[in-house]
Amino acid sequence: MPEYKLLIDGRLVAGAAVMDVINPATEKVLASCPRASEAQLDQAIVAAKSAFPAWAKTPIEKRRSAILRLADAIHADAGPLARLLTQEQGKPLAEAAAEIAYSEAFIRQMATHDLPIRILEDNDSRRVELRRRPLGVVGAIIPWNFPVLIVAFKLPFALLAGNTLVIKPAPTTPLSTLRLGELIAGIFPAGVVNIVTDQNDLGSRLTSHPDVAKISFTGSTETGRKIMAGAAASIKRLTLELGGNDAAIVLPDVDPVTVAPGIFGGAFLNAGQVCIAIKRVYAHSDIYDALCTELGRLAEETVVDDGLKQGAQLGPLQNKVQYEKVKAFLAEAGEAGTIVTGGVVPERPGYFVRPTIVRDIEDGTRLVDEEQFGPILPIIRFDDPEDALARANASTMGLGGSIWTKDRDVALALASRMEAGTVWINKHLDFGPTIPFGGAKQSGIGVEFAEEGFHEFTQIHVINEARSAILPADRPETIKSI
Repeated sequence: MPEYKLLIDGRLVAGAAVMDVINPATEKVLASCPRASEAQLDQAIVAAKSAFPAWAKTPIEKRRSAILRLADAIHADAGPLARLLTQEQGKPLAEAAAEIAYSEAFIRQMATHDLPIRILEDNDSRRVELRRRPLGVVGAIIPWNFPVLIVAFKLPFALLAGNTLVIKPAPTTPLSTLRLGELIAGIFPAGVVNIVTDQNDLGSRLTSHPDVAKISFTGSTETGRKIMAGAAASIKRLTLELGGNDAAIVLPDVDPVTVAPGIFGGAFLNAGQVCIAIKRVYAHSDIYDALCTELGRLAEETVVDDGLKQGAQLGPLQNKVQYEKVKAFLAEAGEAGTIVTGGVVPERPGYFVRPTIVRDIEDGTRLVDEEQFGPILPIIRFDDPEDALARANASTMGLGGSIWTKDRDVALALASRMEAGTVWINKHLDFGPTIPFGGAKQSGIGVEFAEEGFHEFTQIHVINEARSAILPADRPETIKSI
């Protein structure tokens, strides 16, 4: 069994304790890994703070070069990383391999950004420059659904901007992040990147620590609220990518057989454990029955199995807590609506749930109003697109959504009024490092990806220089700003 270590101040070290990591496909112990103490978290923060001045002064080209070396290292270790990811997270090996490949691609693209000085004004009276400076120590809190990819969402921009990092992976999926730590240890100067693990007991210390300048968090809205509260004392900068209850509105002019695969894939990737997955479908009455039937057929044909097995298309839920939550949704689904297919928990080891389609269900039920974060999809009937839009917008969440129709003008009219950070037309789950991503309402604050996301890891710094002669001391005058 491989030995896993924390990364603190450039050294791979044992934790103060150990904890077991469970393979969700077998419910057996996959490995033991270190568990950091509060003192070790403090050591990591001290190391990051100490490393910050030198790293911030390092030319951006050298910072970029180090980040790209990490991408090279991930590429070289892609096969073992993907296999480890499947074992601890549960997703099929093909999806795990895609996550590693996307992680490399995100790192490479995000490393291309720069921080040029912008000249806002340059005239006879003044020259105004807009610069961007690093913030300091950044705490990155990683969820269990994409434990490698979401590190790749945060690390490149944080480090390229000149910040240092303390990364805290989820306690149920720490192994692939710790494996990244082994790669990182040989690339970046000591203290620039630190990785500590916990049993959900160090988050409040990290988010409230006075020497942490920013928290970048991906996870539930409930946890996001706690992070905001913990960060308030020192007015930390925050990027919070939180929960979603994405609605897909399907209009009557589409062919259900044609659009069903896109909707199914947008809902059931990673067993539905995707923040921007389709969580509810509003289907017009004219195509309602046909769409329910086709989605049911796709669900029936899906191969549910251990992600390491050949042909597996949908793996287990990642952890027992989430498994129990999804089973509670399943128990209510048959009472609140009609189960087209699925609704079954296989009698086997592992946190498996068959993909489930639920029809004849309405707003006001838990399965529609709350984020299930599992392989269950409710289909709600509508007759008026404006009514469907109103119901989609009634949610407190607003991460993403989609409109499915052949009429581009209608699609744009609806999309422009959908209250979500991202709205897709005739697709879902299409995102990338060049496209800004952020949630509306209680789905988060701040932006990830693209230039807007890069700037989230910087402090605006304006230098405003007088071009006219300095006023004599005996002639004080008000400096004109306009």
